[in-house]
Amino acid sequence: MSRSGNTFLALIAGGAIGAIAGILYAPEKGSVTRQNLKDGIDEAKNNLKSKLDNATSDIKGKFADASFDIEETYENLLSSMSHKADDIISFLETKLADLKEQNAKFQKDNQQKNQYSE
Repeated sequence: MSRSGNTFLALIAGGAIGAIAGILYAPEKGSVTRQNLKDGIDEAKNNLKSKLDNATSDIKGKFADASFDIEETYENLLSSMSHKADDIISFLETKLADLKEQNAKFQKDNQQKNQYSE
């Protein structure tokens, strides 16, 4: 494993040395070669910046969509809770009315018992 790693490293180093030697011994003038290298680096930098901008835009779009989905889910949840709360309030009001009716009946029965016991 170490031997293949060393071989790979030697291959990369040899390629880099060959590229540098090719640039140095190129048939073009040094100023032209330097300008070509600068242009290549500038182009690579612009491509990288463009890809980064596109990726940033995509991520922002996805987060905006996710934010909209969360807001929509939140609104749906609030609406559902509001309907449930209305249902619970109606149920409790009905039960309260039943309890008042039972209490009135109990009070009436209790008064009648008290009248008969006197």
